[in-house]
Amino acid sequence: MLQLETAGYKTLNDLRSRGEFPPEWTNIDELEQLTDRFMERFRAERFEVSKELGPGFVISELIDQTLRTNERENMDDETKPGEERLESVRALDRMNRMTFSYEHQCDLLMPLIEKLGHSSKTVGILELASGSGGLAFALAERAQKAGIEVRITASDIVPEMISEGNRLAREKNLPLSFRHLNAFDFEGIEPGSADLVVISQSLHHFTPGQLALMIAQAKRHGASAFVGLDGFRSLLLIGGVPLVASLQGIGDFTLDGLTSARKFYSGIELDIIAAIATGNETHRVTCSWPMTILHVPLKPPTGP
Repeated sequence: MLQLETAGYKTLNDLRSRGEFPPEWTNIDELEQLTDRFMERFRAERFEVSKELGPGFVISELIDQTLRTNERENMDDETKPGEERLESVRALDRMNRMTFSYEHQCDLLMPLIEKLGHSSKTVGILELASGSGGLAFALAERAQKAGIEVRITASDIVPEMISEGNRLAREKNLPLSFRHLNAFDFEGIEPGSADLVVISQSLHHFTPGQLALMIAQAKRHGASAFVGLDGFRSLLLIGGVPLVASLQGIGDFTLDGLTSARKFYSGIELDIIAAIATGNETHRVTCSWPMTILHVPLKPPTGP
């Protein structure tokens, strides 16, 4: 219900037919605001289209508007001590292991990593907003078992996450390092060093404009692809995510689960963000329940 595909794609086709989608930009400094403004306009026009389509579509739109929130999760609260935010990320790691989510995400990412490995001796992977690196560790171990050479850089802006990640990486002796990084400008990332840029379970923490910046910066720094993974926007997950999170017995973490599920992007919203960031529509948005996958190729294919 919350994907709102019929009204959404009709709205997008109307905008495309008028030459208004995707909107063009020439300076990366304007990309964030342009994307946010377009998304606001798209949602407003989709509501008008829903009214034309009939009561059932309006009801779905109103439910979506009621559930959608811009509230910030506790783990994103910069006023909280870093150790407290780290505890929230550890709780997320435990939940992901309990639900085999990291295995699922590795299954989704490994075919692309294997393909990149055919043309490059070592595959450079940059993970944005990695927290303490649960997925990065799982990918490093999976690649090691598959005999694929990787160099993984996991990044975050919380120092405690970086310290914890580097400590564990040393203990496990994996080709993985953690660093402080502003995901909107990639400052300090050497062009060409990352073949694949990944962001997992964090898309909803950022505005449409911020996500567009990440995609554009990945392209500017020579990555072959950008992949975003997050929860599928649906009523089922709005109930299910906080329910599973509550098993940790941490009130703030349970509340974060509810807030996160209310903020998940629909497939068409990710479609819009990628099209604006790249200026084309070669990307794919798919679902592998309970996740939505955004795959944005950033270079022309070079082989079979």
